[in-house]
Amino acid sequence: MRAADTPQATSAARGQLFVIAAPSGAGKTSLVKALVAQWDLMRREDPAHRPQLHVSVSYTTRGRRTTEEAGKDYCFVSLEEFRELIARNALLEHARVFDNYYGTARAPVEEQLVRGQHVILEIDWQGAQQVRRSLPGCCTIFILPPSKSALEKRLRRRATDSDEVIARRLMDAVSDMSHSHEFDYVLVNDTFDHAVDDLVRIIDGKAADLAASRPALQLLLNELTA
Repeated sequence: MRAADTPQATSAARGQLFVIAAPSGAGKTSLVKALVAQWDLMRREDPAHRPQLHVSVSYTTRGRRTTEEAGKDYCFVSLEEFRELIARNALLEHARVFDNYYGTARAPVEEQLVRGQHVILEIDWQGAQQVRRSLPGCCTIFILPPSKSALEKRLRRRATDSDEVIARRLMDAVSDMSHSHEFDYVLVNDTFDHAVDDLVRIIDGKAADLAASRPALQLLLNELTA
C-alpha cells in the first residue's frame, strides 16, 4: 500500500495490517500504547465505523525486563523454541536485533484480520520487508526522532543500558533510519500528542501529507543519518 491509498480501500470484511517500525529510543512503544487507548475511546463513540485495533504480541529470545509482563509485552521463549517456530513456518516475520531474535506469530494475525479487526505489528525494518512480501496490502509506518540529540537523551532517560550499549544503539539507529523511505508513511515524534494524532490519521486513511516520499523529510533524514 502506498500513501495515496487508504486503509478503507480494503474489503470491509477484512481488517488492515499496520506495520510500525522505528529506531530504538524513538518512542514507538509509548506511541502505540497511546494510539490504542485513543482509538478505543473514539471507537466507543463510533463503533460501526471503527474496527477493533489490536497490537500483536511478538516472540523474543531476550530476557524479560522487570517492567514487562510475559504474554502482554512479549512472549518470551528460548532460542531452541524460537528455532522450532521458524522450522514450522509459524512466524510471519522474524529478525535478529541486538543479539536477540524477535518474531510475529502468523496464525493470530491472520485470524484477527479475517474477523475484520485492525492489527498493529511493532517490528524493525527487516521484519517490515518480510511482511511486505507476505502481505503486500499492509500499511507501513516509520517513526523518526526529531534529532540525534533527542534520540540519545531518550535512550539515556530509560536508564536501562550502559554507555557502550547506548553508543551501539545510536550507531544501529542510523542504519535503521536509512530504510525509512521504504515505508508508506513517516512521522516525526517531536511532540508526543501530535505524533499520536498523526498515527490516528494514518489509520483513518487521512494522512497523505505524511507520505514517506515528501521532500520536507530530506533535511531531517540527512541530519539523522550523517
